[in-house]
Amino acid sequence: MQYNQKYRRTRYGTMARDFELGVDYNKLRAERFQRAQQQVREKGLGGVLCFDSDNIRYITSAYLPYGMREYFNDYCFLPKEGKATLYDLAAAAKRITCPWLEGRIEAPITLYRGALPPTTGLQNDFAKQIKKDLVAAGVDNLPLGVDFAEITMIRALEKEGIEVVDGQQALSDARSIKTDEEIQLLMLSSVIAEAVLEDVARAIRPGLRENEIIGLASKRMYDLGADTMILAQTVTGPRGIPHAHCSTDRIIQTGDLVYCDPVVSFNGYRTCYYRCFCCGKPNKYQEEAYEKASGWLGAALDTIRPGVTTADVAKAFPKAEDFGYKNEAEAFLQQYGHGIGLTNWEKPIISRRFSFDHPQEIKKNMVFAVETWCKAEDGSGAARIEEVVVVTDDGCELITTYPSDHLISCGVPGSEVYV
Repeated sequence: MQYNQKYRRTRYGTMARDFELGVDYNKLRAERFQRAQQQVREKGLGGVLCFDSDNIRYITSAYLPYGMREYFNDYCFLPKEGKATLYDLAAAAKRITCPWLEGRIEAPITLYRGALPPTTGLQNDFAKQIKKDLVAAGVDNLPLGVDFAEITMIRALEKEGIEVVDGQQALSDARSIKTDEEIQLLMLSSVIAEAVLEDVARAIRPGLRENEIIGLASKRMYDLGADTMILAQTVTGPRGIPHAHCSTDRIIQTGDLVYCDPVVSFNGYRTCYYRCFCCGKPNKYQEEAYEKASGWLGAALDTIRPGVTTADVAKAFPKAEDFGYKNEAEAFLQQYGHGIGLTNWEKPIISRRFSFDHPQEIKKNMVFAVETWCKAEDGSGAARIEEVVVVTDDGCELITTYPSDHLISCGVPGSEVYV
């Protein structure tokens, strides 16, 4: 089926130029900072201390390579008024590459996720460092929001007399509404993912393995300027029932359904972009599965506009028992929606599991993905489709443009796509 939504397309390339503004990165940095600081004030915090690399990037526009993110080795402090301070392992280099921080960059003091034991006492030095920041900003008598940290570090902050509270909601709320520059970056990321999907469609054939699809997807992402390849989740044939959410070296056979989700990161901004293919001509069970998944997705997209809630959108999804799952907890990711930006799961979350009891309001300039799943009754695989939308004044627009109006056949003589 074809959705009723309009498409939004970018007019920019991936590179900045002197003769065309394109994405205005100075504007991006300023607006993200302002949104984060406004949320700090609205939440009644003296400031936020962020260890999460994407929160750090949102506030400071400093980049930490993906392979170094899991150790909690960088952090930043954002007071409710004034400027942020970055604590980064490459402090000397960052003072050169991040001039907008005006030199407010220091070396961090951490335990590197337990690699250095608490017996070193480094957590106490860290706490004194942060207390100094709070005093300098005049907010040492107010709660400090923290997103994620080692428990040892939190206890050290409390020992210094600092009231530690949840800071993640301030950043989540700031990031839930995208600026125009963020939307442009999300669109450019989707353009790269679309090219990946085209390569996947042309590569599918009997004998190709799931991990080989991941390899060709990775190359295409990097060739087109992605920061990194987050994943290219590829599931084929019976491995799609139930959805395995991981890939292996399974070899594709004629008659398999194949779905792929190239998750690109371009200047930090992500995609989530499932498309489904058939290796060979689809049979009636596969066509029926695809049409059901497409129908559920279209009904959800037709609901989206400012003022409705995630509960209104979730009503378009079938009950877990109606598509082969035991309950909504186990079916959580199958008929699903999630905000997308610097991470793949931001506000809002749309699911029958949570949205009816905890609805979230849909607002203009939210960007989120909506995805559906349906098994083929002959056991040959499952249909998985996903679209990313920007919420507009009176509805939503798609930024995922690769064909989804029918199940594309690939890989054998007589297929729609055969190279």
